[in-house]
Amino acid sequence: MTPSEDPEPRPRGWHDVRLVARVRVRQGTDRVRAAWFPILQASVAAGLAFAIGRYVLDHPYPSFAPVCAWIALGFTADRSLRRVAEIAAGVAIGVGLGDALVHVIGTGLWQVALVLFVAATLARLLDRGALLTTQAGVQAMIIVGLPTLAATGGPFGRWTDALVGGGVAFAIAVLTPSDPRRHPRELARNGTLEVAGILHELAGGLATRSVSDVEDVLVRGRASQAALDEWHEVTTNARELVRLSPAHRKHRGELSRLVAASVLMDRAMRNTRVMTRRALALLESPTVHDLGAAGRRIEATAAAATELASALGSGRDPARARAALLASAGALDPFVIAPADWQVQSLVLLHRSLVVDLLEAAGEESGAARAALPEI
Repeated sequence: MTPSEDPEPRPRGWHDVRLVARVRVRQGTDRVRAAWFPILQASVAAGLAFAIGRYVLDHPYPSFAPVCAWIALGFTADRSLRRVAEIAAGVAIGVGLGDALVHVIGTGLWQVALVLFVAATLARLLDRGALLTTQAGVQAMIIVGLPTLAATGGPFGRWTDALVGGGVAFAIAVLTPSDPRRHPRELARNGTLEVAGILHELAGGLATRSVSDVEDVLVRGRASQAALDEWHEVTTNARELVRLSPAHRKHRGELSRLVAASVLMDRAMRNTRVMTRRALALLESPTVHDLGAAGRRIEATAAAATELASALGSGRDPARARAALLASAGALDPFVIAPADWQVQSLVLLHRSLVVDLLEAAGEESGAARAALPEI
């Protein structure tokens, strides 16, 4: 078995289930903390859109107004005015075209296909955005496929409802601008803290020689992968969005660095799991290995990773984290840490790969990061 395979840890029944559940609850709490205000904004926008359709336009069931507002704003803080406008316009085009054609050609199999083709073609003519085309097609199909759904307010009642919803969403997006770096920074902090926390637990397990604690580290490492995946996905989307927003284009450099850091931190997490499996094998070995020095070096790296999480989360230069990681890298000489134990030396070699990933995530050049390691 090669180190890169990173196999599944041995199942331990309800203990593992509870451990994974705690990690998932913590990650879910972080997601709610990041999303509650955007959800509140979208909910208020949907309510306002419904009220305008119902009490201003006098439509008994203005269902497409809140639908358009909710779809356009979404539930994340990673919004750009262009994205909100694209979705709102797409919904309005689809609903308006569907409403118009239903009154001319009726509904049926070929009508759905025709309206979808016309709506998507018109959307592509108007703009290159994929969101606009997708929403135009979906809403047109809904209107033609379900012609009696909230069909109030005259021949174009649903279209005016969609315009209201889109207008409310766009107004809220303009009046409550958000920093596109805020959510990616928070995810970067949380993802890096996951790596740091796992390293802290691993160091503690080595200090106490607790097999069960190190097994818990493996389970937590597996369960934490979702946080790193979300960091990469959200930050990549935010970087793409700022390309379309002149007001936020100045943030593109930081977001690009956060995307690169997410890839490196994912690699660091995988290296951490591999290193943990090696540590577990040493603890379970019939030969007693001295793991004290190796554990202390892991604890030092964990402290540096915690500092890196703080820097990434605040957007400041991680100079202190780089200095701490460079010091940690400089101490990773396997022949000093374990002069006569090649198995512990192999654990140190895995630690060296991990520190290089963390150094690069902290902004160190790849060559400089490797040069910080003692020659072997």
